[in-house]
Amino acid sequence: MLHPSYNDLMKIVNSEVEPGEQPVVNSRYSIVIATARRARQIIDGAQPMVDVVYPKPLSIAVEELYQSKVKIVGDDEKKDESAS
Repeated sequence: MLHPSYNDLMKIVNSEVEPGEQPVVNSRYSIVIATARRARQIIDGAQPMVDVVYPKPLSIAVEELYQSKVKIVGDDEKKDESAS
């Protein structure tokens, strides 16, 4: 079982969304994709943003997301960043 749960992670990721705005994460799939991408970055040599308690990159990525050390960027924000 994943700890923290998908629901906990979704609440944390969407916690900065203003009332009435579209949530950043709408499904478990989005959480899985985001943590998998971050785990791949760690495997490729990126430094963990949390104290490493877990030996596996995916566990580190989940903990980073849970502690709000990484941010999931929506498609709209990616377009805005690439235009700059």
